[in-house]
Amino acid sequence: MVMYDSILARSFSRHEQKKLRYGAFVCCLLIALCFCTVLKPNLNPLPALKLQRSMGVKHQILALWETNSTQQVIKNMLEYPEINTNTTEEFENMTSQVAADSDDLQQNASTLTNPIASSSQAEEAKIEEVVTKNLEPLCNTMEAKTEFCEINKDVHVDAKSSSAFVVSSQIGNRSWSIRPYARKEDKTAMSHTRAWSVKPVIGDLEIPQCNRNHRVPAILFSNGGYTGNHFHEFTDVVIPLFITSRKYDGEVQFLISDIKPFWVTKYQAVLKGLSKYDIIDIDKEDVVHCFPSLTVGLKRHEKELSIDPSKHSYSMKDFREFLRNSFSLKKANAIRIKEGHQRKRPRLLIIPRKRTRSFTNTGEISKMARRLGFKVIVAEADINLSKFAEVVNSCDVLMGVHGAGLTNILFLPENAVFIQILPVGGFEWLATNDFGEPSQYMNLKYLEYKISNEESTLIQQYPLDHAVFTDPYSIGKQGWEAFKSIFLEKQNVKLNVNRFRPTLLKALELLHQN
Repeated sequence: MVMYDSILARSFSRHEQKKLRYGAFVCCLLIALCFCTVLKPNLNPLPALKLQRSMGVKHQILALWETNSTQQVIKNMLEYPEINTNTTEEFENMTSQVAADSDDLQQNASTLTNPIASSSQAEEAKIEEVVTKNLEPLCNTMEAKTEFCEINKDVHVDAKSSSAFVVSSQIGNRSWSIRPYARKEDKTAMSHTRAWSVKPVIGDLEIPQCNRNHRVPAILFSNGGYTGNHFHEFTDVVIPLFITSRKYDGEVQFLISDIKPFWVTKYQAVLKGLSKYDIIDIDKEDVVHCFPSLTVGLKRHEKELSIDPSKHSYSMKDFREFLRNSFSLKKANAIRIKEGHQRKRPRLLIIPRKRTRSFTNTGEISKMARRLGFKVIVAEADINLSKFAEVVNSCDVLMGVHGAGLTNILFLPENAVFIQILPVGGFEWLATNDFGEPSQYMNLKYLEYKISNEESTLIQQYPLDHAVFTDPYSIGKQGWEAFKSIFLEKQNVKLNVNRFRPTLLKALELLHQN
């Protein structure tokens, strides 16, 4: 140290030595500062933000599930593909990638916080969008009466395997089995309906190749179930088909499974009114048909012969107008009877039924009705639906015993009167559910006549103190077959015309109000 001082003394003046010492001190401080800067702990907020983004998405998912009570409730209601640990890992990988893409911003910590916060929100929104898309189900199995799948992307229909294949990387490998007939709660109906599978696949190699390409969407539905019963043909098939297909304005292809040729003939006017294309008997196809989109199954309202306009954008008024156009029905409104003026007689249609629950005194009923001022038509529905629809549409009042034939009230003009005759057997609920309530959605005026025990032919088979008359519900408790065999198959009706007369007078009064 003494040697260095002597060297400095000989080489530099006292003032120069002082300046040199100060310079050396400053250099040491700068070197120390550099070491501190390089070796200091990483205080960058990115890891915290990264964790915050990852946890934020998970909390949003939990919140989504909690708003619907539990995971199981959502699974049962909407049939979402299950969210597993792989999905969580995907979220974390995505947020990690977002953080990695932002690493180059670490050079300026003072200006980093706000840009990263906004970037975090944007990326979180993107992640949430992906989560939502992943949760969107192909199939809706939560409806009371029906289940259906809406596939809004290219789909391959292979009849050999009863399957509809769709390529998708977002909906997982969950598949659905759908019986495309709109009465899913009825095991008997479903036993007559072919099941179809909807199968998402990840790659083109797993999907059968197209043999025939179509440029319009398709709807696949069944003629199984209770097809052959006039009531069920409308409430389970025709009205649901209208709800499902009307939005396409004819640009849709119908694929019919379990096809019944008589049904196609009977409803030719309806099919042509809803689709511009010939139907395909899909069960017989040995080639793969490809469509830009496909609906498997039909949408419907849980009530019979009804449409919920708040849910489906259409109403029974729209459906009845469609029927009038399809069958070229001329009469839009029932007759209006005016007091003190010469008038046309209102037309009364009596549906007598041929086999069971038929009128045994149709002539007597007709005679009484004519005396009251009605023009009476007695007609039974047959396979020629178009002709019978014209007959019904020409009338102002329709009457008949509870049964499938009353479904033809659909063709009555607006403000017409509908009289339902209730036989013995506790038919109140069935009568209201099947025809009474639906008739009001059709803008018809509803009357109900409950026959007395003496007006039922069951009085010839059972004494008045039998449970058939005193407690018909006890018969129902024995099962549907027991109820049907007695009250539906063994019973006819002989109306007491004097007792029934006030009901027809009420019908005339309602026509005065039109």
